[in-house]
Amino acid sequence: MGGIVPDLPLRLACNDYDRTRALFDGSVKPDGIGLDITRLKPRELFPRMLDHQEFDVAELSLASYTTLVARDASPFVAIPVMLSKLFRHSCIYVRRGAGIERPQDLKGKRVGTTQYGATAVVYIKGLLQDEYGVKPTDISWRQGGIEEPGRTERTPLKPIPGLDLKSVPDKALSGMLEAGELDAMFSARAPSCFVKRAPNIARLFPDYREVEKAYYKKTQMFPIMHLMGVKRHLVERHPWLPASLYKAFSEAKKYAMHDVRDINALLVTLPWLIAEAEESVALMGEDFWRYGVKENAKEIEALTRYAHEQGLVSRKLTMEDLFPPSVIEVSRI
Repeated sequence: MGGIVPDLPLRLACNDYDRTRALFDGSVKPDGIGLDITRLKPRELFPRMLDHQEFDVAELSLASYTTLVARDASPFVAIPVMLSKLFRHSCIYVRRGAGIERPQDLKGKRVGTTQYGATAVVYIKGLLQDEYGVKPTDISWRQGGIEEPGRTERTPLKPIPGLDLKSVPDKALSGMLEAGELDAMFSARAPSCFVKRAPNIARLFPDYREVEKAYYKKTQMFPIMHLMGVKRHLVERHPWLPASLYKAFSEAKKYAMHDVRDINALLVTLPWLIAEAEESVALMGEDFWRYGVKENAKEIEALTRYAHEQGLVSRKLTMEDLFPPSVIEVSRI
């Protein structure tokens, strides 16, 4: 006698985004899956997943995932749920007096970064080369911790010929930038020397919003930072898993997209939230935070090309390398 098939229990971890909240509060439930959800910031979640695979489903760095796939060492299968996207022109900090007035002036300069292979830095290097002709080999790289010394690369690198990349084990990069030992810094988080408004530290693009809008108009790319990953052995056992999760995350995003345009009562603590949403729609279309493989093909192609050109992977990966067939073909929800 047949019975009801129980939901597959899965442990999921990701950041507490507006676009995931409907999953957290149960408004949206993936078909056939019972989720036990843990809210974690990426900087805590990523090492726990990469080093210990603590969760069944989790938010992952796109560059880290790409590197693992290229090494045939990924314990995860990706779902094209792009939880984190961000233009990165705002993340280039320069020291006044270093002679850096425009991107091309970065050639020959000493640039600090926490991770040469971090997704944000990979995109920055890529846009500098594509848009301004500044190659990674044009820069002297210094890798270390922003505020505390001793940070090392998370994934092994095979430096491209001519790359000047040295570790800084005994100093913090923020202090080095302020003291004149570095000329610039590429960082997803603002260094303390900028936060405290040190007079000799500034952004390379003070008007980064306008620069980023122009970049989008030209390239049609909204850079992807993070996606979702499922343990490979679970997908092999349950091939329907990626599509079910993709559909649920897409449905949850609908709630967020509605909320940022709800003029009746602002749900986000920004006085001109509606104007921001309307401007984003005018520039990027109704679905300005797109999920899906086909919908993000330009961004994925760019990241895989950058990773190859910058020596993070030995070959350029394809969509089929990164995503299972069930989510490559799935229609936008």
